[in-house]
Amino acid sequence: MPNPLLQELSHHEYLRHKLQSDYPDIDEETLLDTLEGLTELHEMIAAVTRSRLEDLAIVSALRSRISDMQERLSRIEHRADKAKDIVVDVMGRAGIEKISDADFTVSLRKTSPSLVVADEAVIPEEYWKPQAPKLDRQGLMGAIKGGAVVPGTLLGNGGVTISVRTR
Repeated sequence: MPNPLLQELSHHEYLRHKLQSDYPDIDEETLLDTLEGLTELHEMIAAVTRSRLEDLAIVSALRSRISDMQERLSRIEHRADKAKDIVVDVMGRAGIEKISDADFTVSLRKTSPSLVVADEAVIPEEYWKPQAPKLDRQGLMGAIKGGAVVPGTLLGNGGVTISVRTR
């Protein structure tokens, strides 16, 4: 199904060419006013822009909600870890190795020793993973905008975007 906004743009372009050919002396302001009256393009652009603003509001609300839920997740994970630590401590101090209940069995078990790095500087190179260098795009852009000539780079032509003010 064709996009209605693109269909209206096509109609707008057709009328623009038709008016310019029928009235070669028409000034730009009159042409634009006439096209605005003959088409729904302005209204359709406004509707799409409003829809975009609503989407951005939903995005913002979802980000906030996700952030809140991630904080809640962290709190619950911390609570679960603390509960495990308490059970380990209490069972160990009470000398209880295993408890079987209707819906679970909990038992103490030994864990593997964990690695403790006391001084990274003395660890041999063979235990280090090489990391690929990462381009500092912001620093590079700042340098180029500041007048630096950096081989292998150039500034693109840029583009066109929209600015929407709601206040």
